[in-house]
Parts: sequence; structure tokens; C-alpha cells
Amino acid sequence: MRLEIRDFILAMRRVFLLFPSAFILVYLITGCGYKPTSVYTKKVLGEKIYSQVEVYLRDPENSVLIKDALNEAIVNRFKGSLVPKQYADSELIVSLRRVSFRPLQYDKNGYVIYYRAIASLKIVYKSKKGETKILTVSGNYDFPIEPNSVISDTKRFEAIRESSKKALDKFISQISIIGYQES
Repeated sequence: MRLEIRDFILAMRRVFLLFPSAFILVYLITGCGYKPTSVYTKKVLGEKIYSQVEVYLRDPENSVLIKDALNEAIVNRFKGSLVPKQYADSELIVSLRRVSFRPLQYDKNGYVIYYRAIASLKIVYKSKKGETKILTVSGNYDFPIEPNSVISDTKRFEAIRESSKKALDKFISQISIIGYQES
């Protein structure tokens, strides 16, 4: 019986030690004025966004990948909704400027076994205030391949999609900074 009381007291001590630290953490996060980036991007772009991706003539199938990544970013990261142009608060027009692949690592026989895909995007956005700005962002994605082989279409598309997502993340950061500076 005595051992159970002692265990109970030790357990309660742990709860009281953990609870204040959790309370302090929550207080610090909410008390410091933290706001997610979506709050600042909404100040610049608004809630309703129209997106358009211009076709890259050298590689037209990549436009579909970029369109999907852009729509995903609008819905998940901007916390906005996709609407037709006439109902939009702002417009995003994205075009793929350049895609390149650079070897990063070689095996002992001199074959490339690791590549970096770099996608450069030109983004023209018209904000809800009517301002038009052009930003160029780039993102990269590192991926391995088998020694003595070429980059497969699957790996290539995945690399372009992921590097485009990273470029869009940089765009989101830049828009958030603009929104923060305006507030």
C-alpha cells in the first residue's frame, strides 16, 4: 500500500513538472505573435487565386507537372482556393525558364551516380491591389541513379517536379516577406 502511494506521488510530480513547461511553451508560441506564412501570403494574394502555367516549348510535358505543383501550393500552402480569372483576387502566371541536370558524385570508375536537377521558374503575379511583379526563383533536387546508366524519364519527371516544388516554396517565402513588410 505504501509503495502505491509513493508511485502516485512521483507520477503527480512528473505531471506538475511537465504541465508548466507545456503551458509555458504554448504561451511563448502564442504570445510572441507567431503567424503562419499563409496569413502573410493572403495579404498579398488574397483568398481566391487564378493560376496559369505557360508551356515550355522545349519540354511541354513538364508544364503539367508544374501546374500540379502550383495548384497544390495554392491549396495547401497559401490556404487559398483556385477560381476562374474573372473571380480571382490575384493571378499567378508561371513559366519554366530552364531545367538543367548537374552531376554531383561519381563512382570509382568515373560514372555519375548522383545528379542535381535545377528548375528555374519565372512567376508573374498580379496582387489583389493591382500591382504586377515578376520574380524568378529556382529550386533543386538531388537524386541517385544506377552507375553506368542514363537518367530515366521517371527519375527526370520526379526531379523536375520536386525541384519545381522547391522553387515554389521559395516564391511562397518571398510573398510572405512582402506580406509581412506590408503589415
